[in-house]
Amino acid sequence: MKEAPHDFTEGELESDQQLPWAPQSKRNHLSSLISTDYGKSFHDISQSINHTFIKEEFGVSVGPGISVILTADTPVLNNPGGIIFTSTDAGATFKFIQLPFHLAQPIVYHFLNPDYLVALSIDVSLLNVFKASAHFLLNLFVLLLSFADTVEAEERGDLILKRTKDLGKTFTIIHEDIYSFGYIGAFLFFSVMEDPRSPRVMYFSSDQGDTFSQALLPSASTEQFYSILDGDEDMLFLHVDNPGDTFFGTMYTSDDRGILFSKSLERHLFDGHRKSDFTNITSLRGVYLTNKLDVDGRIKSVISFNRGGTWRPLKKPENINCGDKIKSVCYIEKKLIYLSVFPMVTLSEPAAVGLVIAHGSVGDSLSSSQNPDVFVSSDGGYNWRGTLRGPHHYTILDSGGLIVAVEAHREGQVKTIKFSTDEGQCWKLYNFTDQPFFFAGLASEPGTNAMTVSVWGFRPEEDGQPMWVAVTIDFQSLITRECNDNDYEEWLAHSTEGGDSERNGCVLGVKETYRRLKKQSLCRNGRSFVVMKKQSPCLCTREDFLCDFGYYRHINTSECVRQPNAANKTYELCLNGEEDELLTEGYRKVPSDRCEGGFSPQLIKQTVKACGIKPSPAPPAMSTSSVTHFDTPVSRLILVLILVCAGAVIIVLIAIVSAVIVVKRVIYRNSTLKALTVVVSCCLLQFNSIQFNFIYIAPNHNKSRLKTLHRYREKPNNHMTPYEQALWRQWEGKTPF
Repeated sequence: MKEAPHDFTEGELESDQQLPWAPQSKRNHLSSLISTDYGKSFHDISQSINHTFIKEEFGVSVGPGISVILTADTPVLNNPGGIIFTSTDAGATFKFIQLPFHLAQPIVYHFLNPDYLVALSIDVSLLNVFKASAHFLLNLFVLLLSFADTVEAEERGDLILKRTKDLGKTFTIIHEDIYSFGYIGAFLFFSVMEDPRSPRVMYFSSDQGDTFSQALLPSASTEQFYSILDGDEDMLFLHVDNPGDTFFGTMYTSDDRGILFSKSLERHLFDGHRKSDFTNITSLRGVYLTNKLDVDGRIKSVISFNRGGTWRPLKKPENINCGDKIKSVCYIEKKLIYLSVFPMVTLSEPAAVGLVIAHGSVGDSLSSSQNPDVFVSSDGGYNWRGTLRGPHHYTILDSGGLIVAVEAHREGQVKTIKFSTDEGQCWKLYNFTDQPFFFAGLASEPGTNAMTVSVWGFRPEEDGQPMWVAVTIDFQSLITRECNDNDYEEWLAHSTEGGDSERNGCVLGVKETYRRLKKQSLCRNGRSFVVMKKQSPCLCTREDFLCDFGYYRHINTSECVRQPNAANKTYELCLNGEEDELLTEGYRKVPSDRCEGGFSPQLIKQTVKACGIKPSPAPPAMSTSSVTHFDTPVSRLILVLILVCAGAVIIVLIAIVSAVIVVKRVIYRNSTLKALTVVVSCCLLQFNSIQFNFIYIAPNHNKSRLKTLHRYREKPNNHMTPYEQALWRQWEGKTPF
């Protein structure tokens, strides 16, 4: 292919900050720049934001459409709050807003109404709703979580989970003793440590916090951790750390409620920095990629094509010779800890169907080499081929019709960009500048529809100050023809050669046939390109099912068998106030799987008794716990007292029978009935007193001073609140024991 000229622009930016915001220049004036033409040109907005410094770590929050928020870099001390600048016209104008707090994290646009913003302050105090302007309504509030009054509260599980439905005007307590909290997809979750000596347990909600239920998962000690790897509207991937410094754990997948979890992958790798290589391949449905640690200490990459149902090693790249001593398996290197050496993690985009780009090394385990190569897959990870030698920065353009890459030089300068129009089979080189510079980043428009890419970095100046440079390349001058119908072909996803024609391509219950660009077609998809696909259902097989809780899948088989320590057991689950006994054959359908007919294991649910508490809105001072299972000390005490009372009643009844046999019934009837009445009344009094403590004392936030009233054996003191002192006076001299 003959080299064609490229349109490019080169701009010099004098600053010590990263693009696109550069507040400080060597001539001691503020200079903040913005581009609205894909980086081809920049204009100065410094005057519009009063020559204010913009935060480097989270200074820019891009919203829907052409809205943007800039966060000023203001000192925390001696300032009542931070400053933000809002724009709804792509930076043409900005509005100044003084905040009553300092931001701890980037501002997030509300996912349903972008006029509302969610923010977290550094002091984690609850924020009031206020109106910023007539055109831009700003509502700031802490989402669901408020901290206790100590800095190290998270280490002790002394957090309080709150919820608001009126934009922060009122809050209700969902649960106390929170160790950690988060949300992903359709799920809210938190871990609870109800006692400093007890392990943590996980609770999940799939109804926006209306109800929370305890997950069927192994508990975790304070030295272990849970990590939510990924999630969507249907299921969760969760990692449970193994005890000790093992750097691995077990991966679990959930049902569509986030409650029943099944073991998906053992010895899942989690490095010493608590980072995982788990990756969702977004270019093909159901595909996930991660690393595991073998017993012999070697790291291997594995891939799943059915949302964690089964995992397999990656195939050897078709154009790479592994050598005589190396098994024909290739593993993808995605170690986040080596970002400075491996500059890019695995890349995939929904619009570029089947395309995956990753760094890797060829062998029977991951290599410790500091120079991994770049590999490409065109079918979602089934097959791979080597495409570039050494580490590179890369990005996808034109919905997969164009890939660009810049070689990663740790200390060297760059002036050349590489590009491919056939998914990495062939590469062309282009020198985009005559003056090399130190590479800092490769940026393109969000999504993959654009045909332009910006390469930016800096050149050192004589005075030691960096001269920031941005070069924008527009590939429309190279790829000038718009694609037509003849440039596309139909591709059956997940299809393999020699497979059963009826089942070939069936994954997660459906066959998907995509219309995608031929590799040999030199044309552009354009901004209006939309992924087109046809779907048809498949018969169900074991591949459409996960192993249920208490079961695991045999190696190299699809059969689920009971775990040895779970034989002849049934599992009880408390949901919405009803306890279910689960009787299962060991299979659970993969969430979002749409297969029909075929293999159909039975799942029987038999309600055995009521349990737990279904949370309902309550005043902020009252704490509602979704599920108890008699897990708290007070609730256990209630259960014990009920059993003691029942035993006492039985003993009295036996005494009555004995008395009737020995003594005349008429003489002893009244006294016996009186004795029975006294015993029953005593039991009710004890039960009511404990219930009173459970309702009114447990919600107290300062549990270190007052857990339950009966623990006090002294009179009111200055450490008690007036409310606590009043309660003490009501019960002075009376204890439930």
